[in-house]
Amino acid sequence: MTATPPDSGSTGAETADETRDFVKYTFFHLRPEWRRLPLEEREAGKLRFARVLDDPPEGLLVRTYSLTGLKAGTEMMVWSIGTDLPALQEFHARLFGTPLGGYLDTPFSYLGMARRSEYLGDHDHGGEGGQTHRRPFDLPYLFVYPFVKKREWYALSFEERRRVMGEHFRIGHKYPHVQIHTGYSFGIDDMEFILAFETETPAEFLDLVSALRSTEASRYTALETPIFTCVLVPSRRMLDLADGLP
Repeated sequence: MTATPPDSGSTGAETADETRDFVKYTFFHLRPEWRRLPLEEREAGKLRFARVLDDPPEGLLVRTYSLTGLKAGTEMMVWSIGTDLPALQEFHARLFGTPLGGYLDTPFSYLGMARRSEYLGDHDHGGEGGQTHRRPFDLPYLFVYPFVKKREWYALSFEERRRVMGEHFRIGHKYPHVQIHTGYSFGIDDMEFILAFETETPAEFLDLVSALRSTEASRYTALETPIFTCVLVPSRRMLDLADGLP
């Protein structure tokens, strides 16, 4: 399904003490009880929550997305990127410490780390960027999903895996406006990878996925759901939509 499918390999260029970006996708569900509070109380609560979102700890990048009406059980997603796990924890603790935070559930949460695919060679594709960093393109739509490969994939030789993935690269090149961000999660979260794709329109991603369904590499996919369609919005707009204010 992915434009440049993830793998567990590395170029060997990274070192254990090299600074790398963590990527964190946190999905929030705002409980219905919140919407029954007086409007003035809700406005004050959203203001405090938005202030935390708009003033994260130093070195942390944050983007906010709305899923209201697009996915059951979650209305908001916060994408945070940084090299320091304690800063990520502090940021989320501040969110939960607000009055609105007391009405939030976290139905989905994904953590990954930047790492360059050994199959890329000298090739850069979209949000892969350098070996250790991930940066948003700030396109209107973001599609996020966890990804796990079948164990049979790792029984193949490196040469065979690189050959199979070459087909994916060729198809991905036909959709240059779809930008991929791969987070490597094995060892630090439940899935192997967390994938995100930025696009100008949902149709671009839908067409890419359709083109990839019949590839040889797709036989080795064990999991690529749930899939989240996220719309980039300012923090206050995200909160207002979740609050039922169009």
